[in-house]
Parts: sequence; C-alpha cells; structure tokens
Amino acid sequence: MAAKANIIIDQGTDYSTTLTVTGDDGSSQNLEGYTAAAQMRKHYTSNTAVAFSITFGSPRSAGQLTLSLNRIQTANIADGRYVYDVELTNSANNTSRLVEGIVTVTPQVTR
Repeated sequence: MAAKANIIIDQGTDYSTTLTVTGDDGSSQNLEGYTAAAQMRKHYTSNTAVAFSITFGSPRSAGQLTLSLNRIQTANIADGRYVYDVELTNSANNTSRLVEGIVTVTPQVTR
C-alpha cells in the first residue's frame, strides 16, 4: 500500500523533495536496477499530466530519489489542487506505488 503525502508547490519556483524508500524492517531499500515515474494531474481521469523529473541518490543502496520541477514548469501549472503518485519498477518489471496524495499549487504574485 502506498504512503500518503500531500505537497505544496509554489508557482514560478524551483521545487524538489527527496524520498527515502525503506523496507518493512525500516532499513533503506537498495534501488539498484529500479526505474521510477511520477506524475500530477488535475484529477485521476485527466489526460493531461505534468511529469516530475526523478533522480536517484548515490549510492542507490541508500534508497533515495528526488522529485523535481523547475521554475518554468511550475509557472505553467495553473494554481489549484491536483493528484499525484510515484511508482517504482524493479528489474523484473514489477511496478509498485510508493507514495500518493494531493498537490496544492499556490498562485504566483511576483512575475
């Protein structure tokens, strides 16, 4: 079952957050051989998505990955509420949802 986490993104700013993946025993999960994908959408059935850039920490055995959007990307997202999730796929092509939740995009004043 995916963890639940809501995030706030300020329009027109650089955004990033680092996630640490742990096993049932609390130790860091080795992410060697994994790929990841993360998207946000206005609602679950929306055909339009904003994809997060994902980078894995080094070494991958530390179990960390960072989601990010640059200021140009966030400036082009309308303010409001969205849904998102992050999925991991292992080398055997098994996909699991790591985290999901609500994204709140706050409007930019300074342009």
